[in-house]
Amino acid sequence: MTDFISNLLYDFLIAFGVTFGASIFAGLGAIINDHPPLKTMLNVASSIKIWAVAVALGGTFTSFQVIEKGLLKGEFRSVIKQIIYILIALTGANLAYSLIKMIQRSSKLWLE
Repeated sequence: MTDFISNLLYDFLIAFGVTFGASIFAGLGAIINDHPPLKTMLNVASSIKIWAVAVALGGTFTSFQVIEKGLLKGEFRSVIKQIIYILIALTGANLAYSLIKMIQRSSKLWLE
């Protein structure tokens, strides 16, 4: 059970870190290229979420293989675990996207 919980934590934080980190570095690149950094950060965060989930799960094919094996061999416990891993990774990526959106919204307050 502790392996399951630690894997959930890893999946969440990896998906969060990929989304947030990519957005931050894209913002730095936008500053260097004289583009609007917050808009660039939001665009990158939006488009990279699905890739962050794939990275957190260790590649998409392993997840599909576990789900396929679980459905064909009747191992529904592994299918449920894999679905939970996917949902947790999605939550991490979406939370990072929401944080970037919050930073963009709060920038309007800082400018006033």
